[in-house]
Amino acid sequence: MKTVFVTVGTTSFDELIHSITCSESVQALKTRGYERLVLQVGRGALLPAADSCPHIRLEAFRFKDSIAEDIKQADLVISHAGAGSCLEVLGAGKPLLVVVNDKLMDNHQLELAAQLHMDSHLLYCTCSTLTQTLKSMDLSVLQPFLPGQPENFAYFLDKALGVR
Repeated sequence: MKTVFVTVGTTSFDELIHSITCSESVQALKTRGYERLVLQVGRGALLPAADSCPHIRLEAFRFKDSIAEDIKQADLVISHAGAGSCLEVLGAGKPLLVVVNDKLMDNHQLELAAQLHMDSHLLYCTCSTLTQTLKSMDLSVLQPFLPGQPENFAYFLDKALGVR
């Protein structure tokens, strides 16, 4: 069963959960052949019920000791732009669509997402452009981020943050 896994990490990002479960986004996923949507909602107020998204199998949870198995089983991962989440997904070799929380002040999510996108490791958007991105995305352009090389990720972070 073709699966999308959505993670917000330990944060609260209700706007992403709302955006991915809206009928337009669900239809875009269905059009691309996805049949299952697994949501890790963190501390958010939204915890969608299994029957809240018709036409797609929906599962939602707040936290687990590890989301490694969810990532492994996913055909696509949609994540907030937290560095830890990005590193875990890229290290697992899964296609990654990062949704930047543009409501956060003075954070570096956009810089990190933009740099990893420029290097063809992920796609990124905001909640307001998520549905259109799901409709138009081309996952075949993504290049692997070689696992086991944390120094590369540290370099990307430094470059994105303007340290290098």
